[in-house]
Amino acid sequence: MAESTPTSSTTSAPAPASSVPPAGPLGSAAYQAELARIDQVLAKPAQALTRVRTAEGLTEAMGTLATTMNTVATRLADLQVTSRLTAVHQLLQERLGVAATTLGKSDEAEENARCGGAAYTSQKIQRQLLADLAGALEPMERLKLKFGSTLPDPGPAPKLETPSSGEILVRKGPEGTGRLKLTNGTAKDVAVSIVTEGKPPGQPQLLVYLQATKSTMIDRIGGAYQIYFKSGSEWNPDRKQFSANCAFQKFDQTFGKNQGWQVNLQPTPGGNAKTTEVEAY
Repeated sequence: MAESTPTSSTTSAPAPASSVPPAGPLGSAAYQAELARIDQVLAKPAQALTRVRTAEGLTEAMGTLATTMNTVATRLADLQVTSRLTAVHQLLQERLGVAATTLGKSDEAEENARCGGAAYTSQKIQRQLLADLAGALEPMERLKLKFGSTLPDPGPAPKLETPSSGEILVRKGPEGTGRLKLTNGTAKDVAVSIVTEGKPPGQPQLLVYLQATKSTMIDRIGGAYQIYFKSGSEWNPDRKQFSANCAFQKFDQTFGKNQGWQVNLQPTPGGNAKTTEVEAY
């Protein structure tokens, strides 16, 4: 309980091209041919990651690609290669397994997609996929072997810019004489939406960014309003949303117009303002 105190004013994974491994041990040319076949097996499920539009779609794409990677890792395990290729051959199998394990952890990715957007979260997954495989790709390049050409590359991660504490990101609509002192007693940054009574949380008259453990004073608030706040990490200035580890809450009470209030966003024993979790906005 927090405090508010009035003041005086599906797609199934494809199988490898051939279920019977070629006779070995394979030299560089024959092994490269096998790698090219596996690249083509990965192409469709890998590219599906770039086309997701929903959190559910991202989960499905991750699961399909994870299954495909386990399938091709099994295919690789059946191959015999020359001693010169043994180390990179084993390393590629290992890194494919690591990537498949990462892709299998889709619950967190789905939650992040609901708050930060499916496209943004998918690009993070694509970067992690390349990072998981990098330990094998670089040694293979030194042996002039090519692998991973069908994997998507979204480019470098965007630079994150954290707003200043107390920075007002949105102010619109009629102004009034309402005042609000906000204290963020939590360990996470928050974005607080002051929403005119009856309006949805995505249409605030005021949106203010408040860093962890900081306070700010807001004035010129118009009319009666409700307070929503969201917390998380990786603030996206274009979407005005956190992109990971999100939580969304609102104060149950309505705050009267032309009044002053003090609100602490940290739940406290004996606090007199209840909060409720709400859907992502």
